[in-house]
Amino acid sequence: MLTAILSGFIFSIFLIFAGKFLKGKLAVLSALVPFGLFVYFLSFIQRVSEGEVIRQNIEWVPSMGLNLNFTLDGLSLLFSLLITGIGFLVFAYTAAYLKGNDYLDRFYGYLGMFMGAMLGLVLSDNLLCMFIFWELTSISSFFLIGFNNTSEASRKSAILALAVTGSGGFLLLAGALLLGSVAGTYSLSEMMSLSGFISESPYYLVIVILVFGAAFTKSAQFPFHFWLPGAMKAPTPVSTYLHSATMVKAGVYLLLRFTPILGNQEVWNVTLITVGGITMFYAAFHTLFRTDLKGILAYSTISVLGVLVFLIGLGNEYALTAAAVYIIVHALYKATLFLITGIIDHETGTRNVTVLAGLRKVMWPVALAGFLAAVSSGGIPPTVGFLGKDLIYEATLDMDNWGMWLTILAIATNVLVLYAGFVAGIKPFMGELPEKFSKVHMPSVLMWVPPMILAFLGILVGIFPVLIDTTIVRPVVDAVGGEANLHLKIWHGFTEILGLSAITLVVGIGLYFILKPSEKWESRIAKLDFIAPKNITLFLSSLFRDFSNWWTRIFQNGFLRNYVSTIILFLVVIVGYSLLTQQNGFRIDFSSFDKMTYYEMIIMGIMFLSIIFVVVAKSRLTAVVAMGVVGYAICLMFVIYSAPDLAMTQFSIDTLTVILFVLVLSSLPKYLSISDYKMRIIDGILSLSFGLLITLIALEVLGEPVNKEISNYYADNAYVLAKGKNVVNVILVDFRGADTLIEISVLTVAALGVFSLLKLRLRREDRELKD
Repeated sequence: MLTAILSGFIFSIFLIFAGKFLKGKLAVLSALVPFGLFVYFLSFIQRVSEGEVIRQNIEWVPSMGLNLNFTLDGLSLLFSLLITGIGFLVFAYTAAYLKGNDYLDRFYGYLGMFMGAMLGLVLSDNLLCMFIFWELTSISSFFLIGFNNTSEASRKSAILALAVTGSGGFLLLAGALLLGSVAGTYSLSEMMSLSGFISESPYYLVIVILVFGAAFTKSAQFPFHFWLPGAMKAPTPVSTYLHSATMVKAGVYLLLRFTPILGNQEVWNVTLITVGGITMFYAAFHTLFRTDLKGILAYSTISVLGVLVFLIGLGNEYALTAAAVYIIVHALYKATLFLITGIIDHETGTRNVTVLAGLRKVMWPVALAGFLAAVSSGGIPPTVGFLGKDLIYEATLDMDNWGMWLTILAIATNVLVLYAGFVAGIKPFMGELPEKFSKVHMPSVLMWVPPMILAFLGILVGIFPVLIDTTIVRPVVDAVGGEANLHLKIWHGFTEILGLSAITLVVGIGLYFILKPSEKWESRIAKLDFIAPKNITLFLSSLFRDFSNWWTRIFQNGFLRNYVSTIILFLVVIVGYSLLTQQNGFRIDFSSFDKMTYYEMIIMGIMFLSIIFVVVAKSRLTAVVAMGVVGYAICLMFVIYSAPDLAMTQFSIDTLTVILFVLVLSSLPKYLSISDYKMRIIDGILSLSFGLLITLIALEVLGEPVNKEISNYYADNAYVLAKGKNVVNVILVDFRGADTLIEISVLTVAALGVFSLLKLRLRREDRELKD
């Protein structure tokens, strides 16, 4: 499985060196990568349907619990097949859709990276490993959404999508760390046996909130849904791949995966029902006011994602089965409609549904695929959508409390989803062909065959549901902890469910014929944008930006003295408060002052006088020399306390420092009066406070009992293990060699930077520009 995951990344790296060969007619060969992976995962269907769970465990950082553990069960197999199967068709479609694009190889590289990240996400059994792939999907989708980087709208959409889903990733990381701490493991399969223990933890509610935050932002649940319509600025293959089968369903996958771990609790179910219910109807209602085909599909996608979250919240046998079926239903018909939208846009140059008509006359195979996808989205028999819609009604009616109201909500949503599907899949092909589209022709076979395949699969699976019943759907239900006792079939007789389906179809089709998409309606709904979640979020972000600017002007105003003063004041207040409020008070042993010798007092007197010279000196040279005297006094202290090596080090450093200061400061002008008398008093009080604080801390540390376990270990093993007699050198080079290496590297980089600045010679115009 690790090889399958890495295939996408390896393919992307390969394109860096050989991408130019895949820009022309050979571009379609890129589809062989997802096709091979699709065949690979198909080979596991028999084993998984028989209840087997395939695992692969690879140690990575075992001390942190971070291992490459992968699991292939019913749930991960379903998503793996969607990722690779639809990925294969999207890769092939892209070869024609972006034909001649100078950056086609780059686009394939992003697609390959995204495919690998999604496979890693759904196959990971380690929660930390899952988080890594979760973030990789956000990063790769950012590149895909912003692929047309010359467009400001594309760039803004990509940044918005990254901001929303990235914040969800932060929440997932926090939830993963907290959940791993509570469970004592990061293995998802091990957590399933600890679900009772986790639900009784005092941190359960916090974990659930964090997981919800991650899932809702990724799967565009209200009020985090606004990034998805904006992401439609991406090329159509991106919209097809990310927003029908993969990325937006990552949040749904997360909820399904955590259902047996965190589910079956009231807060879990009620929250998902509420958020999913609001999202599915809110987004479906918005499809009535959209005229752009991608906009219609975007909001209907959000609605279906809400339906899936709603079903997971219901949590009964019908609901979990419906969720598994509806994932397949949505992937098939929504990918078809997106691909068809891309064809229409590619051939006509517009996606405005109010001006599109009669295209069946020039591209009838595309019209047929659109019709089949539309009837599947509406749940019309014998499509697979009919199976999914009936299961939704079964799930809502099975709820004793609020069952009727939940069913009404589901019917209203399905009516609006049917309307959206008909507008996107049927309306552009009906009526008379406008004169301006008379020269439109059939697209490349690579563009119309993929939607035809997906559309006919929707019919085939609907007529023969046995194809997905025991092989895919029931293993999914088993994987999420449900009871897979239901059997899919197209006909259940004349039942209440059939009546609800008939009502949905009649009302939905009637709405399609009565209500026509109108730019006037779209402009009217736009007047309410001021209360839209997107604009509210942008308004709050602007307030935060204004606050940040104010904060920067006050605290980051370009004066080093202000920075230092702020830092010192903060330390004095926080650390001083901590010292004053500690339970045992100050633990300073003043009796140790009796042991001071005359030598020490004389040296301290020299230091004190030198510090006074530094403060009152009118010359930089005098101040630097006085500071050097302070350093040399410290050297004498080291000599008195039998530390000649430290004394020599201090002597060398102080001498070099004084020389450097003299060389640098000699070319500066004389002292300038940049502070008044009051400011100097404030600086003096702040300096004395900080000095007093450091003194108290040092004295209190000296009063603490000394634990010499580590120092004794170094002393005992310096020669035995490192063959060195100088313990300090052995510590720096051997025991803490990595720290020393990093410190040397930092100093080297800093030195190179300083040297570069000293050697920098700007032209006159560059200096004027910088000034």
